[in-house]
Amino acid sequence: MKGDTARRVPFSILGEPIEMSYRNKTYVIFDGDQDMWAYAYMKGWKEKDHIDFNFYDAHDLRPLRNWASDQTIFSRLRERMCNAKQAIVLIGPYTRTLRKFVPWEIELAKAKHLPIVAVNLNGNRGTDPDLCPASLRDYPAVHVCFKMKIIKHALDRFPDEFAANFRSWSSSWRIYNQQIYTQLGIYS
Repeated sequence: MKGDTARRVPFSILGEPIEMSYRNKTYVIFDGDQDMWAYAYMKGWKEKDHIDFNFYDAHDLRPLRNWASDQTIFSRLRERMCNAKQAIVLIGPYTRTLRKFVPWEIELAKAKHLPIVAVNLNGNRGTDPDLCPASLRDYPAVHVCFKMKIIKHALDRFPDEFAANFRSWSSSWRIYNQQIYTQLGIYS
């Protein structure tokens, strides 16, 4: 069942069987004006029974109203981030230039030492210096393209890699090599 906290699905990466669980709340950071479509896609993947994609969305808690003050919004975002164990940053064409909520959310995720999956909406598999927010360039986030299988792979694997290596990793970004993308059936 999609909502079970202990759901485990057998999977193999490069011949190594792994189990995936969906216990971690995921905080999704995105440009609400320009990149809502990508967030909606992710929620759609999650809702489809025939698609093996799930994440516990920290934004499902206490919806915000359009008329909420900035103070209320910051308070609710902080509350949601406190419940998260990992974060996704959807990087679109204007993410780098945003000055209010998105940079604040990224800094809060970094302060909490959350594993961050940076998802390039333009298909780039690494960091995109023209679009990536400066605050993400000095943090060991993993950068992937906007494809369901690699996002799922990152959500399933990166938090453990991050926890095991955070203190020893230099403050530079991570990527998955072509072999991982090929194993996941992503060729372009």
